Amino acid sequence: MKFVHLIEINAADNPLIPPLTREQLWHGLVMRAERPTLFQLGLDGCEITERSEHHIARVLNFGNLIIHDQVRFHALQQVHYHVPQQNDIPVSDLSMTIEEPQPGALFVRFEYDDHLPESEDSENVFYNDFRRSAYEESDIDTIRLIRQLADQGQLDAPLQ
Repeated sequence: MKFVHLIEINAADNPLIPPLTREQLWHGLVMRAERPTLFQLGLDGCEITERSEHHIARVLNFGNLIIHDQVRFHALQQVHYHVPQQNDIPVSDLSMTIEEPQPGALFVRFEYDDHLPESEDSENVFYNDFRRSAYEESDIDTIRLIRQLADQGQLDAPLQ
C-alpha cells in the first residue's frame, strides 16, 4: 500500500496560526526521529545504536515487539525512515519531505510505502482505509507537537 498526503504548515490566510521557519520545522522532524517517545503512543523506548551526520539506526520497543529501523536525514529537506524485513514485520518506508512552493509557504509531504501490492478485496480495502486514517492522524499530531515545541522555544537550535 502506498499512501501520500500533504500537511500545510504556514497558512498565510490564517493569522491565528503562528508561522514556523524551515529550520524550526526541520528541527522538529529530526526530533521525531531522535526522541520518538515524545511523538508515538505505545512506544516504550528507543535506543540509537548507530549514528553519523546523515543517519541513525534505532531499536524501538513497543512492549514485547522490537523493531529495528534506520533513519536518513537530507538536511532541511527530508527525513526518511526504513524498516527492513524482520520476523513478521514486512519492509516499509516513510518519507517526510519539506516543500516550499513559495518563500515561507511550508508543507510536509508524508509518503508511506509497505511495498505490498494493493489488494481489492473488501477486508484489505477496509484495513488499508483504517491505516491511511491512522497515519494521517499521527502526522497531524506530529505537526501539532512540533508547533508546541516551537512555541516553547525548543526548536530554535539543533538537538544536542
